[in-house]
Amino acid sequence: MSLKNQSDSYGSVAKWLHWLIALLFLGSYITVYSRQWFTEEETPENWITLQLHLSIGVTIGVLVILRIIWRLASPPPKLEPGPPLQHFAAHAGHLLLYIVMVITPLTGYMGTGTNTDYLFLFEIPKFESTRIFTSLVQDRLGISFEQFEKPVDFIHKEVLGEWLVWILILGHVMAALYHHYIRRDRTLIRMTLTRKL
Repeated sequence: MSLKNQSDSYGSVAKWLHWLIALLFLGSYITVYSRQWFTEEETPENWITLQLHLSIGVTIGVLVILRIIWRLASPPPKLEPGPPLQHFAAHAGHLLLYIVMVITPLTGYMGTGTNTDYLFLFEIPKFESTRIFTSLVQDRLGISFEQFEKPVDFIHKEVLGEWLVWILILGHVMAALYHHYIRRDRTLIRMTLTRKL
């Protein structure tokens, strides 16, 4: 299997990034819902699941940036033959997925009022403590972190986390299954880690 994308298949780098990011998104939901459903506020368990959620979010952010860079360096294979509307929907869906994969971890970091103890190895300062926040948000916009946090949290949790991400993931999965079982083309196969499916 080639590292780079080929004309008819994704390379191993794109495949591993794709599936790793997918697993991390699942992990981020597991940690956030575990925290909400199974822990009490201000307990060690609550804090641990929060820090795991934040750590996963940072990891997703870094991997998505790497994935975008890799996509520019190694363009994806051409879409399978199909009608123009289907190709337009595929391009639009992928673009929207990339936008959401960037905005979701970014708003998560920007709206968090605590430092991230990244995988309990080292600390990443919260956005409120950065020079970017001080110069752009506090000084230029003249708003406090509490005022800034509300709309950012709304975007992260209510708009993206609770429904838009789920709709996009469901659409992505349904499109892959449609190509595999109805159109019977190689769309899903060329993104799997094995040659057979």
